[in-house]
Amino acid sequence: MVEIKTPEQIARMRAAGLVVAAIHEATTAAAVPGVSTKDLDEIAAKVIADHGAKPNFLGYGGFPGNICTSVNDVVVHGIPDRRTVLKDGDIISIDAGAIVDGWHGDAAVTCFVGGGHAPALIELSRVTEESMWAGIAAFRKGHRLEDISRAVESYIRRQPRPSSGKYGIVEDYGGHGIGSEMHMDPHLLNYVSKKRGRGIKLVPGVCLAIEPMVTLGSPATHVMDDEWTVRTDDGSWASHWEHSIALTEEGPIVLTAPDGGRAKLAEYGITTAPDPLG
Repeated sequence: MVEIKTPEQIARMRAAGLVVAAIHEATTAAAVPGVSTKDLDEIAAKVIADHGAKPNFLGYGGFPGNICTSVNDVVVHGIPDRRTVLKDGDIISIDAGAIVDGWHGDAAVTCFVGGGHAPALIELSRVTEESMWAGIAAFRKGHRLEDISRAVESYIRRQPRPSSGKYGIVEDYGGHGIGSEMHMDPHLLNYVSKKRGRGIKLVPGVCLAIEPMVTLGSPATHVMDDEWTVRTDDGSWASHWEHSIALTEEGPIVLTAPDGGRAKLAEYGITTAPDPLG
């Protein structure tokens, strides 16, 4: 049931991915003390409109925002509003998406508001982001889905333990297929589960959103009364990073990275596919 894309469809997804990258550029620059998460949502809406794209979060299952804004102990799916005003020392995950010609892009970044952040928080974000790239590097022709999960988990487990004792890899949420819809098969775990088997074989045309979510404590989470906001049970802060990636005959391309992932994947000795948009 996994959707296999043609090169032409991947090119449209690349166009959507570049809109997502533009959303992140604008919203992360605006994520300063005194700004509300609704302000960030309105910035995202303007970027989407200016690019002639459509939002894929707005109205999805009834979600009321153009982006998800998850602050501090909110892991994912935070709803933008006027009440949530960013403060010096906060961290925020901005999860953004866009649709171009019916094809989707989806990515998330964790950014720091103001300054004075504890080294443990800076390291949390670094570990989460780098585990994402380890997973992307495992997205290779002939590999299995589980190889991505193993790469993400292994990277996190190899890192020195934080003062809180360990990093919590959130288990209730993970990556996913993406293409003509935002969330599609297969579901991608950020850890290895023997119950799930090795998963699909990775072949050209497969497109995935790889998105680890890591906490500074327990991985346990709960959904708030708004039926969207996901918080950690123990109040520990969390980081969330995500990119959408396509596998082509010529290798991977990170659809939501401005350079297609070329610089980061070069660190793994991987050459990315040519950008379908030139």
